[in-house]
Amino acid sequence: MIRPAGFRGAAFGDASDGNGRDDAGVRDRISAELDISSRWASVRQVHGSVVVGVDRPGPAGDGDGLITDRPGLPLTIATADCVPVIIEGIRSVAVVHAGWRGVAAGVIGAGRDAMVAMGDTPRRAAIGPSIGPCCYEVGDEVCSAIGGASSSTTFGTTSVDLWAATEAQLDGLIVWRAERCTFTDTDYWSYRRDGTSNRQIAVAWVPEH
Repeated sequence: MIRPAGFRGAAFGDASDGNGRDDAGVRDRISAELDISSRWASVRQVHGSVVVGVDRPGPAGDGDGLITDRPGLPLTIATADCVPVIIEGIRSVAVVHAGWRGVAAGVIGAGRDAMVAMGDTPRRAAIGPSIGPCCYEVGDEVCSAIGGASSSTTFGTTSVDLWAATEAQLDGLIVWRAERCTFTDTDYWSYRRDGTSNRQIAVAWVPEH
């Protein structure tokens, strides 16, 4: 599990932590390790741009992000190649699931806007492990949808740099990047590599003290 330096309540899991999306025992174990509640808030991820404000644990409907200013309430999203992003404000936190469709739709900006609408100021963001430009082979339509983030795979085909595209939507914030590719790094689950239904989790929270 990665704990980005300088963040008060942020963690990115890996395959060794278990499937925190679907396994309550894994959530309990991760929560004990992080010293947080095992009652998390979550969304049914749909590759869009909706960020849901929550003040209680449990399912919060469809969306690709969550935000809260309630201390002690963990927020979670699950990924296996898409980009997990945690945004910290002065008194609130947001967690966002950003696949290429979400990036194109502006889900990162929606997380920032939700924080401002809550009366808070975004200060820093952490970009967790996800598929890297080294491996994310895509068609021209994906490059066009995202715009300005085209790259090349290590095997010479067109790719898109989701890390750069995500960071561009975090302009003005302090940004930490894991730069761990889920496709090449077998410490992580990758849907593109294995077709797995397992997911690693990202968890964000406002500490109670």
